Amino acid sequence: MVTTNATVFQSGDRKTSIETLYRRFGPEKFVEQKTADGIPTLWVSRDDHLEVISFLKKEIEKPYPLLFDLTAMDERLRTYRQGLPVSAFTVVYHLLSFERNEDIRIKVPLQENDTNLKTISGFWPMANWYEREVWDMFGIVFEGHPNLRRIMLPPTWEGHPLRKEHPARATEMEPYSMSQEKLEYEQEALRFVPEDWGMKREGEDSEFLFLNLGPNHPSVHGVFRIALQLDGEEIVDAVPDIGYHHRGAEKMGERQSWHTYIPYTDRIDYLGGSMNNLPYVLAVEKLLGIEVPERAKVIRVMFSEFYRICSHLLFYGTFAQDVGQMSPLFYMFADREKLFSIIESICGARMHSSYFRIGGVAMDLPNGWRPMLSEFLDYFPPRLDHYDKMAMQNGILKIRTQGVGVYTTEEAIEWGVTGAGLRATGFEWDYRKARPYSGYEEYDFDIPTLNNGDCYDRCAVRVEEMRQSVRIIRQCMERMPDGPYKSDHPATTPPAKERTMHDIETLIQHFLSVSWGPVVPPGEASVCIEATKGLNSYYLVSDGGTMSYRTRIRTPSFPHLQMIPVMSNGLMVADLIAILASIDFVMADVDR
Repeated sequence: MVTTNATVFQSGDRKTSIETLYRRFGPEKFVEQKTADGIPTLWVSRDDHLEVISFLKKEIEKPYPLLFDLTAMDERLRTYRQGLPVSAFTVVYHLLSFERNEDIRIKVPLQENDTNLKTISGFWPMANWYEREVWDMFGIVFEGHPNLRRIMLPPTWEGHPLRKEHPARATEMEPYSMSQEKLEYEQEALRFVPEDWGMKREGEDSEFLFLNLGPNHPSVHGVFRIALQLDGEEIVDAVPDIGYHHRGAEKMGERQSWHTYIPYTDRIDYLGGSMNNLPYVLAVEKLLGIEVPERAKVIRVMFSEFYRICSHLLFYGTFAQDVGQMSPLFYMFADREKLFSIIESICGARMHSSYFRIGGVAMDLPNGWRPMLSEFLDYFPPRLDHYDKMAMQNGILKIRTQGVGVYTTEEAIEWGVTGAGLRATGFEWDYRKARPYSGYEEYDFDIPTLNNGDCYDRCAVRVEEMRQSVRIIRQCMERMPDGPYKSDHPATTPPAKERTMHDIETLIQHFLSVSWGPVVPPGEASVCIEATKGLNSYYLVSDGGTMSYRTRIRTPSFPHLQMIPVMSNGLMVADLIAILASIDFVMADVDR
């Protein structure tokens, strides 16, 4: 049985961690940076960064056990850097402490002619992929990394795309062509060589079999490849290979205006719809100092929970299908269509509604929205009860998933697991409770947890989350306040319609706001939400222009897939299929 709790984590004193670091290492070792998000941000030299990070993870009182994110930034064209250390490239470490309920950001400056930095993969195994991504995108070399190779891009790619000199548009490059010689070169680069993946061809008693699962296979839920090293049907090693769905979403953030980038965010976790918009617009609003009206906040919460249910229904159906049940998928897709019809009737779109805007939402709720929503909220809970009997109580599903793909809370945190995957280990952490945003502190709901950390519990937690989403949506419907659906702040984009047709000046302002977007003051802000698959954040850097200088998207699925070998090694191939289903990922969320 799923247990539910309602603990609210209290934020600690954010100055304490900085003062502790000053006492331990001396204030001369650091440069403090003020940011719009209020996260303690310290610059430290690359000679000291390992010691500082080790101290934060292992020695400080109430440590920072989660490496929430690791990324970098090309600083060479940045104008507003007053008071910051000289840096051509900056590596950014974002750590999270559950006990303190706070974050800390450590920055390491690097110079253009020397971009080497020691790896932290010895502290966190999850840093492996993050450092590979930074090398892939920026060319920063992490000394001591066990396997520093391309991760998002093909092995033959030339250059590092998130450097400022790398073109952002196809029109800035020569037309693509593929000669026979180039084709043969690309094909040879894709040849599978076990030793390159850290695998041996034979063991003490037998030769190993190597099997490619994907990159086009229904069980891997997208263009995703797993190189399997097998001894019979037993998995000796399972190495994930990602990047087949990489679309340069962060690079696009540097070429789109603050406003026109919103539809791109829908396509990150494309099953999460407008929930993807939320951390992005919240970060922009933090940079601009925009206060969102209460009505807009409630609408945003309601839509976020709509999409949580939509995403979880698809997960639930495909989870059951992957372990052998066909019927649940059709039932659950039918319910998902009902909810999509409500979403469409409110905002005109379904999966990719791009409904949230800087300062509020795109349009107000239409007349007649309450009855159809009330009908769905009455209809849906009994359906979930029916699915319990159909799927969760099915003996075959239990045999296939209980005790399979197990990990502990400590392992989950070491590998960066968040969301339902973390709560299925018994750890009660939900961002909506721990650090409420968009008014979530006003809602009465519980945090489902289970204790086994296996495939079955990961599914059961998500099932209960849908029931909690129904509770939240009911409260949204009951307490929906009157008032504007968008802020009247001058940087709200686009301006409210009634302000556009008053005279030619307001029409010109509307045109400029839509085509160029607002001018955002220089600054940095990171905002995180409890998304459908775990913690999702946008880290935005403004250089005082109409476009983002750096857009960093931290998605939950990226670290989750890295943990596949830990969950599957020593099990059977059939168990791997159940494990993949239980993770609940989409490759757009991984590859961006």
